[in-house]
Amino acid sequence: MDFITQNLLLIAVAFVSGGMLVWPLVMRGTAGPSLDTLGATRLINDTGAVVLDVRAPSDYSAGHLPNARNIPLAELGKRVGEVPRDKPVLVCCASGMTSARAAGMLRKAGHKDVFNLGGGLRSWSAAGLPVVK
Repeated sequence: MDFITQNLLLIAVAFVSGGMLVWPLVMRGTAGPSLDTLGATRLINDTGAVVLDVRAPSDYSAGHLPNARNIPLAELGKRVGEVPRDKPVLVCCASGMTSARAAGMLRKAGHKDVFNLGGGLRSWSAAGLPVVK
């Protein structure tokens, strides 16, 4: 018992670190598969996937993937019917975190082929891929 009380801070750090290691696995399970930029371009070109940008309209207008539709995450629950079910959906945001949550929402709403753009618009831009304003 003395060991626990004397090392409470270290034990707490160990639990938090473990939780941080497990968190990406939990998110991957709810969001579904995540694609890198190459996988995303192949999905768009080969299947005609719908690109869904879940950022705020001001961020969307500053630059987005070509042919992307904008439905902010806050409105996605109400507007989920606007997302076609007959095509794969590639969800993107600035960094890939918000879009992972949106992909999870779409999966819960019954969409089957939902993919997250890993790294978001940042990775897309860093790869030198086109951004439309």
